[in-house]
This record gives sequence, structure tokens and C-alpha cells, in this order.
Amino acid sequence: MRIISLKAIYVIVLREFKRFFRQRGRLMGTVARPLLWLLIIGSGFTELIRVRGEISYQQFMVPGVIGMTILFSSIFSTISVVWDKEFGFLREMLVAPVSRLTIVLGKLISGSMLSTFQGMILIVLAPFFGISLSLFKFTEMVFLLLIVSFGITSLGLFIASFLTSLEGFNVIMNFLVLPMFFLSGALYPIKVLPSLLQYLTSINPLTYGIDSFKHVMLGDIPGTVLGTDFSFSMDIAFVLAFSVIMTILTSLSFERRD
Repeated sequence: MRIISLKAIYVIVLREFKRFFRQRGRLMGTVARPLLWLLIIGSGFTELIRVRGEISYQQFMVPGVIGMTILFSSIFSTISVVWDKEFGFLREMLVAPVSRLTIVLGKLISGSMLSTFQGMILIVLAPFFGISLSLFKFTEMVFLLLIVSFGITSLGLFIASFLTSLEGFNVIMNFLVLPMFFLSGALYPIKVLPSLLQYLTSINPLTYGIDSFKHVMLGDIPGTVLGTDFSFSMDIAFVLAFSVIMTILTSLSFERRD
């Protein structure tokens, strides 16, 4: 019976980190893309949207842009699974004397840690947009980044387990990533959306992740236009439940590929 191997998980995680740091364009994009959203779109809409007594629109966007970074980095970190399928590396891992769950956890942990690292870069830049975080709140944000990254990575890995080509992955991701981002409350308050779109945002895991970021970075400001939409405990519960369910489904999908 194959068991979970911590050494195998470590090797998988280390491989993904080496791959990430060797791709300098990907590393530069981690900082450049979010800053473009904040500096260009955030600054422009701040001049249009001014709500007395509330935070600025640019500050409202900071948790959303961090969520965008988590979404893109987590989902696209699972491209390596499709790449490994095409070049036969995944087959070598599957025949190794380790459980499928070991491989799944290795991919999930590496993707989550990479996404968390990229999110932390933006947290460090938050004071430049008027958002100050204490050491406790910074630690709290790192924890939130980890669990949100884990949930989104598990979704991407589940989808990637059924694909055999990079072309198929790109098509499906374009129909998944962009709707998830635009229906997450990252760019505009959920409470001002039509009823149908509010329902769609309520089943989007990224919505609860970004809302939890707002609780920590912006404070509990319910009842206002640019405030939070759900309770902090509900955000955490939804993300954790989603992560557990997707991890189980992903593990089962790998088990069927002997």
C-alpha cells in the first residue's frame, strides 16, 4: 500500500519553486500586472468614485488585486501538470512508489506557496496606497493567502487532471479565470450588482477570499458601499470547505489514472 511521502512532497515543491524563479518574466509579471491595475485603473476610478467618509476606490481595489494575483498564479501554476503529461514526467511520478495523494499534495502545496509568496509582495506594497498593517494583521493576511491559494490551486489542479494538452487548458482557463475575477467583488462592491450577478458571486470561492482580505486590510465596515459583504467567519468557513472538497475530488481524479 502506497503511503504519503513527505520527501516526495518536498521534491515536488522544490521543483516548482526552481521552475518559477528561472522564469524571470513570470516573476516580473507578479509585480507589474497588479501595480498597473492599481496605478492606472485604481487612480482613474478614484477620481470618479468619491464616497464621503469611506475609503478611496484605490484602497478598495488593493484586496481585490491581491485576490487577482492569487487567482492567476494559483490557476496557472497547475499548467505544469499538463506540461508534465505531454513530456511524460507525470507518468514517471505516477509509477513511483508513492500514493496519488502525495503527488496531489505536492502540487497543491507548491502552487499555494508560490501564490502566497506573490501575494505577500503586494502586501508589502500596501502602505504606498494608504493601508498600514500591524505585524498581527500581516500574519493574518499570510494565513488567509495560504488557504485561499490552496483552494484555488485545488480547483485548477482538478481541471488540469482531465486535460491532455496546453491548448485545452488555455481555453478552459479563459472561460473560468476571467468570470471568477470579475464576479468576485474585486473591482466593484457586490451589493450594487443585479440579483443574478449577486447570486453568481455568492458561489464563487474567490469572492469569500477577497472579502476576508478586506476584513483584515480595510477593517469591518459593513453597511457601506465599499464595505465587506459577508462575515469573516463565513469567509473562512467557505474557503476551507471548498479547499477540502476540491482536494478530495482532485485526489480521486488522479486515482482513476493508473
